[in-house]
Amino acid sequence: MESQQQPGTVIPFIKASENIPETTLKAILLGIILAVVLAGSNAYLGLKMGQTISASIPAAVISMAVLRFFRNSTILENNIVQTIASAGEVVAASTIFTIPALLVLQYWQTLDYWQITLIAVIGGVLGVLFSVPLRRALIVEGGLKFPEGVATAEVLKAGSSKDESDTNGGAGLLVGGAIGASILKFFQSGFQLISESISGWVKVGGTVFGFSNGLSLAMVGAGYIVGLKVAINLFVGALIAWGVIVPLYAYFSGPEAFGLDAGASAEALAMAIKGAKIRYIGVGTMVFGGIYAIVNLVKPIKAAVSSSFTAMKLARQGGSEKPIRTEHDIPMTWVIGGTLLLSIPIMLLFNHVLGAANLPLSSFTYGFTLVFLTVASLIIGFICASIGGYMAGIVGSSANPLSGITIGAILLVSFSLLTILGNEITFGVASKEVLSLAAVVIFIGGVVAAAASLSCDNLQDLKSGQLVGATPWKQQLTLIIGVVAGAAVVAPILQLLFDAYGIGGVFPREGMDPSKALAAPQATLMASVAQGIFEHKLDWVLVMMGAGIGLAIVLIDRLILAPRASEYRLSALAVALGIYLPMDVILPIVIGGTLSYFARRSLKKKVSSESSEKQEKAFSIAERKGLLFSAGMIAGDAMIGIFLAIPFAAYQSTSVFALVDESFSQTAAILGILSFMAFGYILYNLGSKKHTA
Repeated sequence: MESQQQPGTVIPFIKASENIPETTLKAILLGIILAVVLAGSNAYLGLKMGQTISASIPAAVISMAVLRFFRNSTILENNIVQTIASAGEVVAASTIFTIPALLVLQYWQTLDYWQITLIAVIGGVLGVLFSVPLRRALIVEGGLKFPEGVATAEVLKAGSSKDESDTNGGAGLLVGGAIGASILKFFQSGFQLISESISGWVKVGGTVFGFSNGLSLAMVGAGYIVGLKVAINLFVGALIAWGVIVPLYAYFSGPEAFGLDAGASAEALAMAIKGAKIRYIGVGTMVFGGIYAIVNLVKPIKAAVSSSFTAMKLARQGGSEKPIRTEHDIPMTWVIGGTLLLSIPIMLLFNHVLGAANLPLSSFTYGFTLVFLTVASLIIGFICASIGGYMAGIVGSSANPLSGITIGAILLVSFSLLTILGNEITFGVASKEVLSLAAVVIFIGGVVAAAASLSCDNLQDLKSGQLVGATPWKQQLTLIIGVVAGAAVVAPILQLLFDAYGIGGVFPREGMDPSKALAAPQATLMASVAQGIFEHKLDWVLVMMGAGIGLAIVLIDRLILAPRASEYRLSALAVALGIYLPMDVILPIVIGGTLSYFARRSLKKKVSSESSEKQEKAFSIAERKGLLFSAGMIAGDAMIGIFLAIPFAAYQSTSVFALVDESFSQTAAILGILSFMAFGYILYNLGSKKHTA
């Protein structure tokens, strides 16, 4: 570990005075390949479960495994590979969390490649530029943890050490997890010999109770990586939604209130309540959590930005002395110039959308709206990038509630447009004008989400770079390469997945199986918020109920958990995600997080009598093995999902490879449970075993 005398003072693995290969052709090409692959797998994963996984550590391990075959490969080359690769994953995440809302709104019947790519590139590059002035304040002087950045740096340093046992088996675990998950996924979704989920619902005393558990290895792997702390928050949200709200509505309202017959099944009633009530309550909780987070971060962000500009001013006053290699950022003139330059395609994009809508606006109002949307994209994008970057320094990128930040931006822009256009457009009714404005808000959400996501990712990567001794400006430029690579493939992947499965309850053709649809929870949520505001149909009672739940969560956390210094804290935004996501998504994540906890606890008992140094190494090896196998399961599950989407879309059926019919469902469920338990045991064993290497 580096010695740390004060915030921002570190001794890097490679000294600033050393110049070793960094941005080489092989590193850039490998980074681009991984960016494309990870963008695809995370697009599928995010649409299915509402959560993506940070790609930095898996990319670093793959890079080390591949570059070992080249002579004289360096730790800085590996760092560049993971920097580019992680950008592709982040571009996919920001895109799938927002853009599918245009399908949900039925503004698009098919996905527009160029508009999606443009939004992803603009937002992604803005995120990289916005993070440049924040690097010194948040990383060098801020003293923030940036946990994933530190973890990635440790993996890179371990891979560059003389101890071969640090890296042996890493690629094998990754590939093994991927192959196992791929086979299981094909038997589930392709041959349909093994169930993808199990459920059981009953009517008791005039209400309904039950459960639904997905048997997806991707979600178990995701839960193992995010850990018990995040899993607990998701479980609390699911318990509130399915253990409290659904039974109460079922008891007091009955099936008729939701358009069902009196004899409707318990599961049908539960799903109807979810669609009509739960998602709006989730909106309220998420919005409250987002506002609470923003209010708490105003002062730190203001101080961080002020510190950054003060440092630049002092540097200019000190003359033209060139900064040392490890402190050399992209020049601020490039940052400002690049931001202003990007305002041009942003304005052209909004002009295209507004012009196509033929809104009944005066020339002045049209021009003012166009300027407002452009400026709002930049200002709100910077604010959200700053907030997201600061939060990434505290909780990491995977647990960063960027969807809540984006929803806050959508609310702000929507209310602003209501004020600006209220005298010339009739709101409160469904119309082409209202639909177009909702779409405009989603476009802004796409830019903001990409900017905030890339800011988080860039700062994590720059933290890794600081610890290993990378050159900041080289990382910042190569991140832009990763943005473009990811943006180039995310649109066709989205179209493929939409044609094969349907997204957010919207299907490209009749007769598709709703149970196979990709939920796209964040995009569906954003569509509901934008359309609900403009049509005055947002159920504010349910939204306020959700806000009340968010307030209760915050009070419990601040008044009970915080004073007790509890290791397990509650986050209103994470709980909101648990409320909104389907139960069959939440439970396997919770199972994965629980496996991670008990595996570590078991290992702790096994090494309790050993020295602290040996304990730390045992935990490090076991954690890395579990993480790599989990990452492999996620990649294998997701990539088979994308692969199957091709024949599913071509034949317009998800039963192309099916070998059995519904009569096999009970056996398929048993096989699903056994397979799920087998992989769970392997994962637990990897995390709890005292490995010798």
